Amino acid sequence: MTTSHRVLLVDDHEIVRRGLAALLRGELPGVELSEASTVAEALEFIARQTFSLVVLDLNLPGRSGFELLEQVASTLPVLILSGYPESGFAATALKLGARGYVTKATAATELVSAVQHVLAGRRYVSRALAEELAEAVVSDDANPVSRLSHRELEVIRLIAQGHSLRQIAVDLHLSEKTIATYRARLGEKLGLKTNVELTRFALQHHLVDPS
Repeated sequence: MTTSHRVLLVDDHEIVRRGLAALLRGELPGVELSEASTVAEALEFIARQTFSLVVLDLNLPGRSGFELLEQVASTLPVLILSGYPESGFAATALKLGARGYVTKATAATELVSAVQHVLAGRRYVSRALAEELAEAVVSDDANPVSRLSHRELEVIRLIAQGHSLRQIAVDLHLSEKTIATYRARLGEKLGLKTNVELTRFALQHHLVDPS
């Protein structure tokens, strides 16, 4: 790719940003890169410069990547590069306007391909995710995960990892009362009363790693 593109990398881990930057500079000649570790920093960059693409992590300190995605997806192509699994999270991100979704377990060649697809104006999803989305379209039974908001997905994932409501509030920089509200909504939407049931649901729908 010889055309120059300006790409914003948004991830709170410096080692991830540096590794991604090295990969893209090696594979995409002429690419110009900027790095941000929070939503606030990313918005400052976006206000000052024009970008061809934002590569965005979802799990950020303070305001989540989902919030940045909602704010900029209508005007900027966004490729999600997340530690969150594709199941559930990818469909939610795509509904919010993401142009593609890859996990941090993705091979370097696939990640570069995803970046090239989005820079070329196309969407990118893995073969496994494409099959999952196609199955959801033709299935008579709607995937219950698709009914969850991005905050509810984050909360159920943390519950399944054994976090208390207080810990989740700290992790997501929200009040414990707000987290309790999300917990109650999860119970209503999924028909599940206990944290054990929510954890089982998260495992069955691959929202967390069984290990």
